[in-house]
Amino acid sequence: MKNLDKLKPYPFERLRAQFAGVKHTGGLAHINLSIGEPKHPTPALIKQAMVEHLDGLAVYPGTQGIPALRQAISAWILKRFDAQLDPETQVLPILGSREALFAFAQVVLDGCQSGCNVVFPNPFYQIYEGASFLGGAQPVYVNIQANGLPNFHELPAEVLQQTRLMYVCSPNNPTGAVYTLGDWQALFDLADQHGFVIASDECYSEIYMDGDKPPIGGLEAASRLGRSDFNNLIVFSSLSKRSNAPGLRSGYVAGDADLIKAFLRYRTYHGSAMSNTVQMASIAAWGDEHHVAENRRLYTEKFKSFQQILAGKLDLQIPAAGFYFWAKLNESDTEFATRLFEQAHVTVLPGSFLGREVNGVNPGCNHIRIALVASKDECDEAAHRIRNIL
Repeated sequence: MKNLDKLKPYPFERLRAQFAGVKHTGGLAHINLSIGEPKHPTPALIKQAMVEHLDGLAVYPGTQGIPALRQAISAWILKRFDAQLDPETQVLPILGSREALFAFAQVVLDGCQSGCNVVFPNPFYQIYEGASFLGGAQPVYVNIQANGLPNFHELPAEVLQQTRLMYVCSPNNPTGAVYTLGDWQALFDLADQHGFVIASDECYSEIYMDGDKPPIGGLEAASRLGRSDFNNLIVFSSLSKRSNAPGLRSGYVAGDADLIKAFLRYRTYHGSAMSNTVQMASIAAWGDEHHVAENRRLYTEKFKSFQQILAGKLDLQIPAAGFYFWAKLNESDTEFATRLFEQAHVTVLPGSFLGREVNGVNPGCNHIRIALVASKDECDEAAHRIRNIL
């Protein structure tokens, strides 16, 4: 089988197929809580920066990005994670975390033969699986536990010895669980022992519920643990969720200088360069925290209201971070999602679509992911409709 043929339908393709022929029966307006697409307003400062630098469209951008952007990202990382990076050698702009999470695997897996593994949580962001297949590797799915995180240490030594790359997602999608410093220490020890690279997906890091306790990131953990060279660690982040700018397609990778150098070389050939106009808008976004704090306030308000409306009907635990409820059901997730769409015109994502069956268990089964991306009024209305269905 060709590697491309191994790719499975994306969760939202499966959702469309699930709803094919299903008609909503109540005449209600549709509320979509299935896709993690931020709906809060994009900050005016981003728009203004783009307007002021439209002349950037007249030049070919460099793959490494302009120094001012790399410096802005490095300054933000230092302020947020207390991690010192060299903007010349340890930071690269990317066109959103999605494309880079995929492309980076191709660099790490270069020359991969059969028996090469890529490890990641289950359920998972489907890019991890696709990047593994197209890099010629075998995906290894590690089921999440009750705490919403996988235990990578449960893998046999022979599996870890064949592992080239491990995707870590903290805050986790879909559970919202976050790693502690101790968790990071254990991950670094495992990577040191078996020689694999850690790719840390942190695109939800700025949406957290406790304003005094931002989630610890991979760079922060490495710095605090004396790993200031960030050996075999690359972190991915984005402005999409943080700044409500998914259409900007702007983020960064940062970490191990040798890996950044190899990734830059790959990206030069791949043609992944950010428009200078977008780079200037990104500088404005990374330099402002007021809109990010307001973003967190809005999500926290929606989480509390949604939970309150469904109290006694659906066991909803507000996550540490992210904008998803990961809700356990007492029935089939696909049947519930279909019934909810048909009778209440609300769309949520069946958890089984985000996972794979491992040892007879798909840990996403009988769960739904609810993305609180719509306005508070719409989210409240959706919660009332879900309550009526339950």
